[in-house]
Amino acid sequence: MVYIALIVAAGLVGVDQLFKWLAIQKLTTIDTYSVLMIGDREILNFTYTENSGAAFGIMSNQRYLLLFITIAAMIAAIYLLVSKKINHNFLIWSVSLIIAGGLGNLIDRIFRAYVVDYIDVRLINFAIFNFADCCVVIGTIGLLYYVVFLDGKSHKGKEIKADTDQIVLEEEPDLDVVINKNNSPIDVDDIIDRYSSTKDKSNE
Repeated sequence: MVYIALIVAAGLVGVDQLFKWLAIQKLTTIDTYSVLMIGDREILNFTYTENSGAAFGIMSNQRYLLLFITIAAMIAAIYLLVSKKINHNFLIWSVSLIIAGGLGNLIDRIFRAYVVDYIDVRLINFAIFNFADCCVVIGTIGLLYYVVFLDGKSHKGKEIKADTDQIVLEEEPDLDVVINKNNSPIDVDDIIDRYSSTKDKSNE
C-alpha cells in the first residue's frame, strides 16, 4: 500500500506541474479568466500569480527558509512511509497527499524561485492557490481527522485484542477454567470431569 500511495503521489506531482505549465502558457497574457459566474458575480476564476511565499501567500520572500522546511518535511514523511512506521491505510494516503503537494511546490521554488498559483476563488476574499496547495490541505485535514477520531480507536482495538488472548470463565467459585488460544486444544471431557468432581465435593 505504501508504494502504491507514493506512486500516486508522484502522479499528482505530474498533474500539478502540468496545470502550472498550462497556467503559464494560457494565463500570463490575460488579466483573468472567468470559470464560474452566478449572474454578474464571479465565483471562480483562473488568475496567474507568482507566489514567493508558502501556501496561500504566507511567509512571502522566505525562499531559502521555505526550501529548508519543505525538504526536511518531505524527507521525514517519505522515511516514515518507507520504513513502515506509518501502517494505517488512511494515514498513509493522507501523508502521501501532503508529500505530493509539498514536492509540487518544491519543484517551483527550486527551478523558478517562486510558486505558480492560478485558482482564484472570488466568492470570498481568499488568496490565489494551486493544485499542490489543495493536496496539502486535504492531506492535512486527513491527518488531523486520523489523530482526533481514528488513532484512539486503533489503540483501543489493540488493547481489546490483547485482552482476548486469554479468557477466564468462572462457572463456580471453586473452579476457574482458563482458555489460552496459544496452547493446545482443550479436552472438553476433562473439563466436565473436573466440574463434576468439584460439584461432588461441594455437596459433601
